[in-house]
Amino acid sequence: MEAAITRESTSRSSASGGRHNEGHGRRLTAAFDALEAFPALAESRNRLLRVVREKRASTGDLVAAVESDVALVIAVLRIANRAQSPYKGKIASIPRAVEVLTPAGVEALATRTAVFDFFERSPVWDAAPERFRLHAVGTQRAADRLAKEIDYSDRDELLASALLHDIGKLVLVHAYPGYPGLIHGDARTPEERVHRERRELGVDHGVVGGVLARRWGMPNRLASAIERHHADDCHDEAALIRLADMLSHYAQGKPVDPASMLKVARTLGLSPEGLRSVMYELPYPTIGAKRQVEPCPLSTREVDVLRRLAEGKVYKQIALELNLSTSTVRTHLHNTYGKLGAVDRAQAVLLATERGWI
Repeated sequence: MEAAITRESTSRSSASGGRHNEGHGRRLTAAFDALEAFPALAESRNRLLRVVREKRASTGDLVAAVESDVALVIAVLRIANRAQSPYKGKIASIPRAVEVLTPAGVEALATRTAVFDFFERSPVWDAAPERFRLHAVGTQRAADRLAKEIDYSDRDELLASALLHDIGKLVLVHAYPGYPGLIHGDARTPEERVHRERRELGVDHGVVGGVLARRWGMPNRLASAIERHHADDCHDEAALIRLADMLSHYAQGKPVDPASMLKVARTLGLSPEGLRSVMYELPYPTIGAKRQVEPCPLSTREVDVLRRLAEGKVYKQIALELNLSTSTVRTHLHNTYGKLGAVDRAQAVLLATERGWI
């Protein structure tokens, strides 16, 4: 794929006759290499270190800290997919990557990560790292909301590809000093900008991003979602990313094409009413169940009982709803307290809620 990009780009450059396009393939290769040192926001890296060094930090807190920054996500996924384990080259989510690396490994990685500050401007990247971080986090949030709306199962993988969906733009920023301004021109919507990239460069940032993800040893399914999120026939995860990308632009007050949004929504089985609901809610703070990333030690029945206890129901009500005896409900709760290390129902409910199990 990388060689194909180079050949196609070089051919297009020769046809154009412009000296500024000479060495097209070499520029992309140099840009791929430059991303080896793509920096994280110092605040993101420092917060991750604080979390990983806490004695009782949960896996969920650690995952959230990594997912706050594209550079941290890149570093963790790259190293995890290189590690000598049964999952080498197969890790497409941050929870699994953190599990493979262990908190100590994440801490060592974060310590070595290059950083920049809010108020700094790199001669190589200028404002690109922070601009990309903000859009990536916005797209992840939109993807998560869409996943809930259509009951999409591979949530953790989706959230990783949402964060990485624009890494191809980082390559183009480094390869072409005039990108994105000179390439996109007066294009306003994401679709118009992708069309300009294909016309001017012979490729779009999605295709370039897919090549980069494969260079880094990431799973093909993750690379494919990145590569195809602007394809006209995209579906499943790539289509979710495409719609989330448009929703992120919308939430930031930027132009989007309503017809394109509705078309992708239909591909996902999302009705116009459902899309309207997502669009309305996105600008507001997310309130809901905490994301579950740690394995739940409770059985399905124990979770059922504890969830109803959290709703304020008494043993008799719980027993009636679950078609159990009152003594069986007590037994399930006794086992739950032991598994969670809780001393009473209030602590059990609190711990299970914090971990995202109920």
